Amino acid sequence: MKVIVTCGPSYEPIDQVRRLTNFSTGELGVHLGNQLTHAGFEVFCLKGSGATHPGPSEQCHLSLFDTNDDLLELLRQTSEAHEIAAVFHVAALCDYKVRRVEDQYGQNCDSPKIASRSGALTIVLEPATKVISQLRDLFPRSIVVGWKYELAGTRTDAAGNAERQIAENRTHGCVVNGQAFGSGFGFYQLGQQLRERETKTELVEFLVEWIQEMHPDCPDGACAPMCAHAYSSNE
Repeated sequence: MKVIVTCGPSYEPIDQVRRLTNFSTGELGVHLGNQLTHAGFEVFCLKGSGATHPGPSEQCHLSLFDTNDDLLELLRQTSEAHEIAAVFHVAALCDYKVRRVEDQYGQNCDSPKIASRSGALTIVLEPATKVISQLRDLFPRSIVVGWKYELAGTRTDAAGNAERQIAENRTHGCVVNGQAFGSGFGFYQLGQQLRERETKTELVEFLVEWIQEMHPDCPDGACAPMCAHAYSSNE
């Protein structure tokens, strides 16, 4: 079975030497890719060029991306060339990109390297490409798992955000962590009991076991709602 793991941060350029990015080493996604490979899966690891964690193993097919749009294009190419059973979207992608940069007089700064003597700058942001919202169309028969890193609010809020992500993007599950959730990781599925794991290693082991139990080529949808046919049959 062929699976995709996205990992690490994307970035969006301010100019040719400065950028917006998220803090992410890529460690969790690399670890997951390695464990899936060890379990016998053929893994396509799409890794942010800014990730500092080494790997994945040589057995994974590694491709690097910079921006959200770069990642989306890699996903398109992979979807066209391979029958993908599952997508684990672990990457920490930018929510915003730069629309324009203005100097203190309101003039547009479009230099390849904005000079420091330009003084105070105003950066106007706009939403970046939302990759997770396009995964179901790219992989209509695949199992898709998203991630949520939640800092503000309560565990109830984090659960609500996870369920909203699943419903809006037609994914099969969502991993949640961060201050709002509390220690460890939670795995949410609509209509299913929350599964909790305390460490990254325990989470990765759980996800590998979970995907091994799934049957993405179920011919009659008998394993719905977990089977990808629960979505593809409605399109």
